Amino acid sequence: MDMLKGEQIAAAGLVDWRKLAQGLHARYLVEDFGAGVRFVAAVGEAGDALGHHPRVSIGKGYVDLKLVSDDAIYRDDEGTEYVVEWVTQQDIDLARRISEIAADQKAEAAPATVSELELGLDTARSATIAPVWAALLTGNPEAQGRGTPGDEIRDAMGRVPNLWFGDESPGQRFHVEVYVAPEAAGQRIAAAVAAGGTIVDDSEAPGLTVIADQDGNEGIVCVDMSAVKK
Repeated sequence: MDMLKGEQIAAAGLVDWRKLAQGLHARYLVEDFGAGVRFVAAVGEAGDALGHHPRVSIGKGYVDLKLVSDDAIYRDDEGTEYVVEWVTQQDIDLARRISEIAADQKAEAAPATVSELELGLDTARSATIAPVWAALLTGNPEAQGRGTPGDEIRDAMGRVPNLWFGDESPGQRFHVEVYVAPEAAGQRIAAAVAAGGTIVDDSEAPGLTVIADQDGNEGIVCVDMSAVKK
């Protein structure tokens, strides 16, 4: 199934969901753990009917859901096809059904609170060093290049953040990227600045805003503006 572009995701009008990194994310507030389990059970039945399921995390008073297809088709400029992890139409369809279930069970959507963490490592030798990081992070060599045409490290079980490789930099080599909902980016940046952080680069804001701590360590607040409905 073809991967969807940002504007196609935006056009779907998924009020409860936000596109962060590769997938769709939602958080629903529930009365208690039992209500969360009942909600997830209904989501599981809906997933069975569609042949697709979300990744689920249940906590005290909330249920977090992530929708992503591990068999999306990406075509590069030459027409070469790659199987990648990305949003497809089946994710859109299931997201809509989950929103209906949430409304029926009075689970409140809290899309502004979703977030996703990824790690970035600057290097000119990703193919050389990626096997080491696949082993360290996941213990599985197949994590290298999983769901991506590059050397990115992705754990099939979702236990650790994705690690991607960027261009070699003379400064900081490791940094974190925090994906947030568009409506939450301003507050997240303001909170970091109020805590003593400094905005280093906002030339690509609101999509990317680089924040440094007092020691100069940098993190990036990321918003997928391509999937925001105009």
